[in-house]
Amino acid sequence: MRKVPTNNQHLFYQPKDVWVGDVMPFGKDGTFYLYHQRDTRDPAPLAEGQPFGWSLATTQDFVTYQEHGTAIPRGGEDDQDQFIYAGTVYEAKGEVRAFYTGFNRNYLREGKTSQVLMQAKACSDDYATWKKTGVAVELTPQPGYDGRNWRDPFVIWDDDRKEYLLVLGTRKGDDPSKTLQTGRLVHFTSKDLEHWQFKGDFWAPGLYTMFEMPDIFKIGDWWYLVYSEYSDENKIVYRMSRDLYGPWEKPRDDAFDGRAYYAGRTAFDGSRRILSGWVPTRENDDDRANWLWGGSFMPHEVYQRPNGTLGVRPPQSIKDAFECPDAVPDIELRGDHERTECVITENAGEIFCFEADVTFRDACDFSIRAYKNLETDESYEYRFDLDANRLSFDKSPCYKWFRVMDKGLWRPVWLESGRSYHLQLIVDDNILVLYLDGTALTTRVCEKFGHSLAVTVTNGELKLSNIALAKGLREQEK
Repeated sequence: MRKVPTNNQHLFYQPKDVWVGDVMPFGKDGTFYLYHQRDTRDPAPLAEGQPFGWSLATTQDFVTYQEHGTAIPRGGEDDQDQFIYAGTVYEAKGEVRAFYTGFNRNYLREGKTSQVLMQAKACSDDYATWKKTGVAVELTPQPGYDGRNWRDPFVIWDDDRKEYLLVLGTRKGDDPSKTLQTGRLVHFTSKDLEHWQFKGDFWAPGLYTMFEMPDIFKIGDWWYLVYSEYSDENKIVYRMSRDLYGPWEKPRDDAFDGRAYYAGRTAFDGSRRILSGWVPTRENDDDRANWLWGGSFMPHEVYQRPNGTLGVRPPQSIKDAFECPDAVPDIELRGDHERTECVITENAGEIFCFEADVTFRDACDFSIRAYKNLETDESYEYRFDLDANRLSFDKSPCYKWFRVMDKGLWRPVWLESGRSYHLQLIVDDNILVLYLDGTALTTRVCEKFGHSLAVTVTNGELKLSNIALAKGLREQEK
């Protein structure tokens, strides 16, 4: 039975009565074209529900969105593209083109290949109207690979070799149980986008059962390979290399976010590189339950650190969308052999942006507690465990065991005593995202115990300075 979305997002994007699936972003001249799937979950998510095509919304600030409706409509029940799964949108030879995955859930039992790459071309200046050009015959599943998992193509121009490179996710051999870690990226090359040559494995590290949503881009001297995986930690991760064809190095922290942010691809509009992923929902709207496919769109701005690794931060336009912040005096806490807490505000509301510069000394942990109930002491908590080098999200107190299914809701952090770090917490109803100097951890919550916001420190000192608390969003111009 279909359950209508219960979210009340005002900042992050989710159309009425649907969940946002994989986003295929395309950036140009300050505008982001967000091609995406809209899942009704009728009666269940993804392949068990109603078929979908690609819809389009555009934005320049990730606060206001213009709806364009269906851009590439799904095919009929007997067509290869009964569902239009993920693909790539790119500009080449004066045209904006798309490769996408055509999936038909009926084809498997009929002995047909269920996932095939297909093509379309934009035929309007706003890129909202498309013409399908059919199956990409030379890009069909190759012998020795799993035709049930042949999807999410990505295209890039290789300027060194003067050819186009297309990579996609697949698996090796026949493994209906999907337990063997044979997931890999394979690649094709082409000089003209019409004739393609299969080149075999692009990267096959033996780490995952499947790769999804591959993305490749270059900043300075570094190439970056971004992908999503669902067999290890269900995260968007990346590798880096001095060459487009590797070897691909793993940075110490190879993820952009935690478990509750998935299937993100980047796009560059000329000045910003934005990662476009979605925040899932929980089964039965229960914090203790598992995540479901699809949810709300949320952007991270990607930037390069001096050492070449990547960090993320909120786009400046999102921060600018909040009301003018309240003045909050500096906070200094000390708990020599105990935890000490300070309530920053008794009513932060349900849409707010909190920022502060944070410095600790000789502490074992500090935390930010949101949606806190002052009478019961219940809250959600982002905790920095300084002994374990770990940022995690959970309920506090975690009683009765357990109150949040927190597998994957953590990030590695390496923080130094006496050094200042910039912390940002953005709350949009039931979506919370915390940033600390390029590290992000997003989640969605199902309860709101209260509306207070507090900070704690254990066995040490904590100072918050340059504090800003902005409650609610500015009224948008019509």
